[in-house]
Amino acid sequence: MQRKIIQVDERPPMREAIPLSIQHMFAMFGASVLVPSLFGINPAIVLLMNGLGTLFFILITKGEAPAYLGSSFAFIGPSLIIMTKYEASGMTHMQAFAVAQSGFVVVGIAGCILAAFVYRFGTKWIDIILPPAAMGPVVALIGLELAGNAASNGGLISTANKPIDPKNVAVFFITICVAVFGSILFRKFLSTLSVLIAIVTGYVAAACLGMVDFTSVQQASFFSLPHFQLADFNHPDAMLTMLPVLLVIASEHIGHQLVTSKIVGKDLLKEPGLHRSLLGDNISTAVSGLIGSVPTTTYGENIGVMAMTGVYSVWVIGGAAVLSVLCGVMGKMSTLIATIPQPVIGGISFLLYGMIGTSGLRILVDKKVNYDKPRNQILTAVVFVTGLSGVSLQMGQVQLKGMVLACVVGMLLGFIFWIFDKCHIANDSDLPSSIEEVPAEVESAKAEVK
Repeated sequence: MQRKIIQVDERPPMREAIPLSIQHMFAMFGASVLVPSLFGINPAIVLLMNGLGTLFFILITKGEAPAYLGSSFAFIGPSLIIMTKYEASGMTHMQAFAVAQSGFVVVGIAGCILAAFVYRFGTKWIDIILPPAAMGPVVALIGLELAGNAASNGGLISTANKPIDPKNVAVFFITICVAVFGSILFRKFLSTLSVLIAIVTGYVAAACLGMVDFTSVQQASFFSLPHFQLADFNHPDAMLTMLPVLLVIASEHIGHQLVTSKIVGKDLLKEPGLHRSLLGDNISTAVSGLIGSVPTTTYGENIGVMAMTGVYSVWVIGGAAVLSVLCGVMGKMSTLIATIPQPVIGGISFLLYGMIGTSGLRILVDKKVNYDKPRNQILTAVVFVTGLSGVSLQMGQVQLKGMVLACVVGMLLGFIFWIFDKCHIANDSDLPSSIEEVPAEVESAKAEVK
C-alpha cells in the first residue's frame, strides 16, 4: 500500500492535525531547549519565539515552504565568548546576554539584506556554484554530521566520566525500533504518526525503568509569562564578533531549503523563493534577539519528520508553532515535555538525521550525476571529505566546520570550474554532467567494450 502524502497546502481535519502537530513539536523540543540551557536563560521565552517565528516564516513564505524554526546552534560559540568577556568586566549574567542579543539582531538584519540581494539577482548563481555533484553531498552532510550527537544523546557512546548505561541503550532501541518498524507496519493514519508513537513508547519505557522524574512538573506553575529583556546595543565589538555567523546560517539555510525541496517535490528556491525564506528566517532571528530570546533557524529534525512520514502540510507545522507558543506560557506543559529522557530523543534523531542524509543521496540519483566526468567525482569527494574529516576554519570568533565548511569549499570549487569553462581551458567541458545527456552511441560503445 502506498503511503499517503499530505501536501504542503493540504489542511488535515482537526482530529489528525493535532497529533501531527504534537509530533513535529516533540521532534524539535530537545534540541531547541538545549540552546537556552547552554546560555543559562529560561527556555520559556525561546519556545514562545520559536512558535511566533515559525508563524512569521509561514506568513512571509505565503504558506508554500514547510519549515519549523527552532533554536540555532550556530551562534553558541561566539555568544559564550562575548558573555564570558563581559561577565569578567563586572556585568551580571543576564546583562552579558543582552550584549550578545545585539549580535543576534545585527546578524538577523544582515540576513534580511542578503535576502534583498537574492531578490534582486535571483538564484541562478546557486546552480553554478552548487551543481548537483556538490549539492547532493552538502545536503547529505546536514544529517550525517549530526549522527554522532544522536548516538551520544541515545547513550551509545561512552566517555571517561560517563560509561554506557544499559537502561539508556534499552530505551534508545525501543524508541528507534518502534519508529522503524512502525513506519513499515502501521496502516492508514497511524503510519504518519510513527514518530510520535515511538516517542510516547520510549517515554513509557523510560518511566517504567525509573528514568523519569516528575518532581519538576509538580512544582511548575500552570501559567507564567516568559522573561523579556531588550538587547544592549552599546558594544559595537560584540556585534562585529557575531557578524561572521551570517555565512554559517546562510549556508545552512540554503542546504535546508534544498533538502526540503527534494522531499516535497517542489523547487522552494524559486517558489516561494529563497529571498522569502531567508527573510522569514532572519526577521525571526532579529526579533527574537531584540526581546530576549535566541536566534532561530529551520530545523533538521522537522525536515526528517517530513521525509519519514510524508506530512508536508504548513497547517500541521503552524499547529506545532501554536503549541510551542502555549508551552512558552504554560509552565507545566513545557516542564512535562522537558522530562522526555535523552535516549528517547536520541533514538528518534538517529533515524531522522539518517533520513536527511538519504535525501542528499537522492539528489545524486535523481539528477543522474555522470561520474565519468572528473569534476563531478572531485566535487562529491572533496565535499564529503571536508564535511566528515573534522577539519575547521577559524574566522575571528566563528568556526566553520562540517556541512558549512564543506558547502563553502564546494561553492568555491564550483565557481572555479565555471571560470575554467568560460575560459575554455577545462578538459572535461564537452562531457555531459548527467547520465541522461550521455549520447546513445557512447553508451553503446561502452557496452561493446564491456
